[in-house]
Amino acid sequence: MTQSAKPKQHRKFIAIILAAAMAITGASSAPAQAGEDFGKVVAGLAVLGILGAALHDHNTRDRRRSREVVTRPHRPNPGPQPRPLPPRFGRYDLPAQCVKYFPNFRNGRSLVARGCLKRNYGHVRSLPQNCKVTFWNGQKNRTAYKPRCLQNQGYRLVNR
Repeated sequence: MTQSAKPKQHRKFIAIILAAAMAITGASSAPAQAGEDFGKVVAGLAVLGILGAALHDHNTRDRRRSREVVTRPHRPNPGPQPRPLPPRFGRYDLPAQCVKYFPNFRNGRSLVARGCLKRNYGHVRSLPQNCKVTFWNGQKNRTAYKPRCLQNQGYRLVNR
């Protein structure tokens, strides 16, 4: 239940009626001794003071609650993102940019370079070992993979 900053009208009405009733009750009683009248007046004023303080406290508490507004920065709702392919599908797509010409391998053939695959493909260790070839390029041993063998094993060369 939310409460507004202004006190509600029925609360004011009840407070006025209660104050009037207290004042009339004290004034309409039969005259008694002077000490008793003074005591009743003091008691009536004390009750009115307590009621007034309670109403004032209640009203200021309502105002304090209504002023406590929390503002949060606006965050735009991001649109739906496409789900990535499961790893079992993306694992078989090899980058076509890794197919290189190696003149020292069997009179010049194209192979899939292992160094390029390490940089651009995350699953080099899962490639079939029977497609792997090692050859001497005149300076050091190079390792590469036969493209036709990889395609026969279910791998695709894809332009990314």
